Amino acid sequence: MTLTRSHTLKRQQCLILLVLVFQGIFASHHTASGDESVPTDPRLRWWKGNIHTHSFWSDGNDFPEMIAEWYRTRDYNFLAISDHNVLSEGERWMKLEEILNRGDQDTLRKYRSRFGGGWVETRGTPESPEFEVRLKPLNEFRALIEERGKFILVQGEEITDRILGKPVHLNATNLKEVIQPLGGSSIREGVINNLRAVEDQARRTGREVLVHLNHPSFYYTFTAEDLAAVLAERFFEVFNGHPSVNNRGDEHHPSIDRLWDIANTIRLDTLRSPPLYGVATDDSHEYHGRPGSRPGRGWIMVQSRYLTPEHLIRAIKAGNFYASSGVTLSKIHFDTERGTFHVHVSPVQDVDYTIQFIGTLNDYDRTSSPRLDREGKEISTTRVYSEDVGRVLQSTRGIQASYKLTGKEFYVRAVVTSNRPPEDPSFDGQLEQAWTQPVGWKRVLAPPPAD
Repeated sequence: MTLTRSHTLKRQQCLILLVLVFQGIFASHHTASGDESVPTDPRLRWWKGNIHTHSFWSDGNDFPEMIAEWYRTRDYNFLAISDHNVLSEGERWMKLEEILNRGDQDTLRKYRSRFGGGWVETRGTPESPEFEVRLKPLNEFRALIEERGKFILVQGEEITDRILGKPVHLNATNLKEVIQPLGGSSIREGVINNLRAVEDQARRTGREVLVHLNHPSFYYTFTAEDLAAVLAERFFEVFNGHPSVNNRGDEHHPSIDRLWDIANTIRLDTLRSPPLYGVATDDSHEYHGRPGSRPGRGWIMVQSRYLTPEHLIRAIKAGNFYASSGVTLSKIHFDTERGTFHVHVSPVQDVDYTIQFIGTLNDYDRTSSPRLDREGKEISTTRVYSEDVGRVLQSTRGIQASYKLTGKEFYVRAVVTSNRPPEDPSFDGQLEQAWTQPVGWKRVLAPPPAD
């Protein structure tokens, strides 16, 4: 049978319509299932995360799934649960009595309510003092929590040492195997020994691992000279959310901010080595509202294209991150050719911001008197506790500012402070802040030009 021209046209239109319908059905199914394709060229963006967290696996007071869910539902992108001298792996059971004593009377009920009775494993009878609940390891519960491109969990450990009666703690992020503390005959030797153990594992396993020094003023373990001397350590906590770690120092000890400046001045001027970078963390232990080290007080923002442990750690090692206790930055840029440092804030309505550029100039007073401890012993051996060290080079009120380096700076870093307190302050009078990493220091360490 011969088709007329109009019949042929109608048939073609029907075929096109049928194709479009099937495409729509496929697209609808594709979207509804959440099976979005992995972008081939994702944009550079900021990822929010905390890398110092404790759970029932050591001295925290909640189940790791509950903790991870807290962060996931509050727009964090990554979390490292870093319990003391242990990884969350293998089989571990915990008595209900201890769970309730450390948490609260509703801890198990809240756990069951969130994840269901089929997920929560127990053994024994509820009336028995031997009634126990199984703690799930990371490799088991991560599939329940993680979201591709939105939230990931990273294996971590707080390597918890004690040397000369002082706490020496380092956090290792993205470990494969647990590392037991190695100790040492001095504070510095202990840090070096534990750093070397992490570096050996990273090399042997082919993993990107980040190590940072925790709460340097906890029991005032570290002086600025200690922080400066261990050159293999490049990261430390400029802010820790625990109320007892002495972030502000006292009449005998500088604040952590000031320790940072003193240590970096020693590194760049005396030791001719790269500076320390600063992270902010929660060090969270308490998840039931009682006083203590609660979540949500300190975090890092990392600039990377991909949300993977490897890419995040590489970005941190390159200095592409900032620390925060509440202030969000939209742009940090150091123009190496022009020597200009730009900082932009993501503002909150009715909140004021002050952007301070801080650094040490190469003409600082090297002959000032040393600091003394309570017994009158000298704290500083290099006499760099001058007011010229870590001075405010420029202060600007507003949501953006730029600083033009003169060539006299060993380094410049920015601190942005808002005029409002954090949602859950660590101490009285605290204001929201953000800390950038030091810039301009590579010129200081560059070899002199050839004749």
